[in-house]
Amino acid sequence: MRTVFKVAVLTGLLALAGCASKVTQPEQYSGFLKDYSGLQQTTSANGKPVLRWVDPSFDESKYDSIVYHPVTYYPVPKPTAQVSQQTLDGILTYTNSKLKAAAAQRKPLVTSPGAHSLIFRGAITGVDRNKEGMQFYEVLPVMMVVAGTQAATGHRTMETHLFFEGELIDAQTNKPVVKVVRQAEGKNLSNENAPMTVDTLKNVIDDMVLDAKMFEVKQK
Repeated sequence: MRTVFKVAVLTGLLALAGCASKVTQPEQYSGFLKDYSGLQQTTSANGKPVLRWVDPSFDESKYDSIVYHPVTYYPVPKPTAQVSQQTLDGILTYTNSKLKAAAAQRKPLVTSPGAHSLIFRGAITGVDRNKEGMQFYEVLPVMMVVAGTQAATGHRTMETHLFFEGELIDAQTNKPVVKVVRQAEGKNLSNENAPMTVDTLKNVIDDMVLDAKMFEVKQK
């Protein structure tokens, strides 16, 4: 008999809302995860592309609590005139407040792992890449790509992308049971001088919380 169970919301945290056109490429992996093997492209509950691996033996019902490690930046970002330290701090604060609250609705959160605990760790990541025909600005952990030219002003629209890597770990074996790597697209900035704010990526954060609530794992 097929059993359909809703995995703890933190598994859903790993299924972040992402860019509709592509998934994260291997050259964009940050190194936050110790092992990227086994990742396969699939679709999140929201219909977004995602790279994900789930241990075939993973059974959420065996776990009774979650150790929530706050989402961090990896590597540590450097603020710029366009992305201030206040914005970087605000993105993390908003992300963790939403995700932690959602997690607590699904399973008790504990500070120390027990024999039947899941450990969540995740990071907003970024990479510095160069691509012919496009100029990239390294704004870790948020990459903003210069896109279409605005003929009237001579400025270019800036696309914002949020990269995320995360995993759920079995506290008893200390081995991952879920791994996910994906990217999400935020609002465009009007030009290369327009400042980024938390609102620029708030839709991405809200989407990932929704995805967390909708996410299900099916096992036979």
